[in-house]
Amino acid sequence: MIRPILLAALLALPVAAQAADARRDAVIADYAAQARKADPAFAGFSAQRGETLFRAKWTGGDARTPSCTTCHTDNPKAAGQNAKTGRTIEPVAVSVNPKRFVDMAEVEKQFGRDCKNVIGRDCTVVEKGDYVTFMAGQ
Repeated sequence: MIRPILLAALLALPVAAQAADARRDAVIADYAAQARKADPAFAGFSAQRGETLFRAKWTGGDARTPSCTTCHTDNPKAAGQNAKTGRTIEPVAVSVNPKRFVDMAEVEKQFGRDCKNVIGRDCTVVEKGDYVTFMAGQ
């Protein structure tokens, strides 16, 4: 007879496997290497700082997009809508959209555009790593 805890662990495997992705791990590792190069005291990324970045209201960017939540909603597991074009945006949470943050070129393209529109500047490598870490846990 399978014990309930073992059964629960076995049932959770597909969810855990979905959240883990070697390509996303490589993106995070690349950001970590860049962060350590810029600051040898770098101690790792923080999902809490990533959530703060996601939810913060900014004044330096486009007035139509003062926060990531403007387009992505307060719930990263929900589909969003581009504030400028009205286009639907796939959920940003990895648990719902496992295709997120797996291609460094695409990730950099998104951050390059979105950080300037929302924050009014390029995001730092630590901000990028924190954000991806937060979304990977969502």
